[in-house]
Amino acid sequence: MYSARTAEVLAVRQQTGNCEELFVRLRDGQQANALNYPPLTGPAAKGDIVVLNTTAVELGLGSGGYHFVVLNLFRPERNSTGAGHIMKLRYTPQQVKVLAVEEEASPYHEIMKEAVSLDGMPVIAAELHSMLAPIALALQDLRPGIRLVYVMTDGGALPAFFSRAVAALKARGLLSGVVTCGHAFGGDLEAVTVYSGLLAAKHVLQADAAIVCMGPGVAGTGTPFGFSGLEAGDNLNRIHSLQGRPIALPRLSFADPRRRHRGLSHHTLRVLTGVALVTVDVPLPVLAGEEAEHLARQIETCGLAQKHRLYYYNNLSLDCLGQDYALCRTMGRTPATDPIFFLAAIATAVHTAKILNGTVTAGAAG
Repeated sequence: MYSARTAEVLAVRQQTGNCEELFVRLRDGQQANALNYPPLTGPAAKGDIVVLNTTAVELGLGSGGYHFVVLNLFRPERNSTGAGHIMKLRYTPQQVKVLAVEEEASPYHEIMKEAVSLDGMPVIAAELHSMLAPIALALQDLRPGIRLVYVMTDGGALPAFFSRAVAALKARGLLSGVVTCGHAFGGDLEAVTVYSGLLAAKHVLQADAAIVCMGPGVAGTGTPFGFSGLEAGDNLNRIHSLQGRPIALPRLSFADPRRRHRGLSHHTLRVLTGVALVTVDVPLPVLAGEEAEHLARQIETCGLAQKHRLYYYNNLSLDCLGQDYALCRTMGRTPATDPIFFLAAIATAVHTAKILNGTVTAGAAG
């Protein structure tokens, strides 16, 4: 199931929160990068011998070229600390104990016992983790001081501290909190389900708005339903069932070389036509020329305007993203090389801000 190798830690290059970036030497002499999560495997130090999971690098997957520490042979034993009785990564060797926001020992247990509605709060459902940063940057530009909460699902990376975007956005005050749901862990709050994660964002963290999506590392197979980002449709249904305002952030691009991702990605179309069971808001940037014609054909062919509320926003600017190209990247592309992807996020942020301002009307859709 996975490949394991032993290696010597040559250096701890960087530590961000609960994630250590190591430089290691494998037994065959090869030098490589590795990530260590102290909450799972304890801290690492120069000279330690560690066991690595090397599978992702061997397969050339999108982990950024990192191995992952499974065990530190110099410190193999440790005791769990902290409160909580809910297990994540259940029935695996790495299962971890967390204090879930819902459980009786939680200081928020009584709040969660009464929380059953989002009370109309706008919630953005996104397919990709790369959509998080542009939404946060744009919303803070439009509504300074907004309390935006990230509800992280377990569709991608499970540790919240794997995401450099989350660490950077929190450090800059652009996120008011992170709720990790299901088997995702490491957020400010832990939740057993996405439903209670959304409710905790509203009633515990006092969010004005939320964005729900997976961590880095979407899984895809090239088949209609073998894509973990389809959870965006499930999340739109969840938001609706909790009396929130569901907003779909469309994956829109004309820079992706793959035809199935030209204009509205086939994944977005699948989410909106085959997974989302309710009518949702779909904000879109106004385009021009062939790109506008292509988008219009997609919308007409799929009947999106008959099922959902489409909102078009003109005169959008990428300026609110500044030069945060380290944060704002999708498949290696920046706002300069894939502007329409990021304009779709900005249109969604504008729409969310208008909802909070009370200036969105049914007549604005079209």
